[in-house]
Amino acid sequence: MLRLEVSYRGIIVAVLAVVAVLMLVELWPIIVIVVTSFIFMAALLPYVEWLVARGVPRVGAVALIMFSILVVIVGLAALVVPAMIDEFTDLRDNLPEDARDMEDFLDDFGIHMNLEDRARDVDWGRVISGETAIDYGQQALSVVFTLITIFVLTSYLLADTPRMSRFVYQFVPPGREPEMDRWLGALRAVVGGYIRGQLITTACIAVFTFTVLTAAGVPNAIAFAILAGFVDIIPIVGAVIAVMMPTLAAFQESPEQALIVVVALLLYQQFEDRVLAPRVYGSTLNLPPVIVLVAVLVGGQLFGIPGVLLALPAAAVARVALDYYLERRSSVPMGPGSGGEELMAPDNE
Repeated sequence: MLRLEVSYRGIIVAVLAVVAVLMLVELWPIIVIVVTSFIFMAALLPYVEWLVARGVPRVGAVALIMFSILVVIVGLAALVVPAMIDEFTDLRDNLPEDARDMEDFLDDFGIHMNLEDRARDVDWGRVISGETAIDYGQQALSVVFTLITIFVLTSYLLADTPRMSRFVYQFVPPGREPEMDRWLGALRAVVGGYIRGQLITTACIAVFTFTVLTAAGVPNAIAFAILAGFVDIIPIVGAVIAVMMPTLAAFQESPEQALIVVVALLLYQQFEDRVLAPRVYGSTLNLPPVIVLVAVLVGGQLFGIPGVLLALPAAAVARVALDYYLERRSSVPMGPGSGGEELMAPDNE
């Protein structure tokens, strides 16, 4: 016979665990926003402290940095959005002729498709209006609202960092402050490494896209390069946009150019996902490349796009926690990147 005894305390713990999981599922979008804001806060904090150390009021330093970021974003949008509108207009106006060119191109390979008639039957009024427009409009508003929330929350976190620091340190046992300093320094290094890795991959795809489109004679190459660099931050969906939009623009010129562009960009996406990103993030986050690849796959499988976004910082934080645990066991100082120096941070000297 099997006899199972469960204490009241065990029942309470189990119930609380179930409630915590349910709350995590329900609040997951908000958790993603908060964690993302903390990542941006940690990345921008060294620059705020650099300005504060030179006599700039903290609120003014935060406002200056956030305003500078906003100006850069608006400037990039001013380059990209008009080009995208022009490309969509050209696609709509020239779709039947482009479909006929594609038919001729496919005929050379023995593939026969009636694309021109289908292109002429496209009801653009239905495509860009009605329920479809409302759905896309709601999604766009949701994205804009999320970005604004992250922007505002990051600003508040930067402005209230000293107060939050005092709040956290009041729970640290006396004499353990140096350990907390090293722990926070390691976390700042992780965030800096993540941001640096993202900047490297963003620059690489932007340069590659510009080079391919320029060589293929596709107009608005700089706008598509900026778009590719920006959407490279977004897992899965970003890769689709980075390939699809330049390919459509190249298709306006000729099917041959579109084929060159789509093949080149798809090959680069595979190279970035399988080779470049694991090595870059493995170096900046001090993680083996295989761990980087596995973390991204697991995060995407469990939580979708937000899981991919947060997988690498989570893996790096886990590494920091493991370093701390091993240090406590063997009294060996924490590994590289565990000091207080922030990657990509300005020199305070």
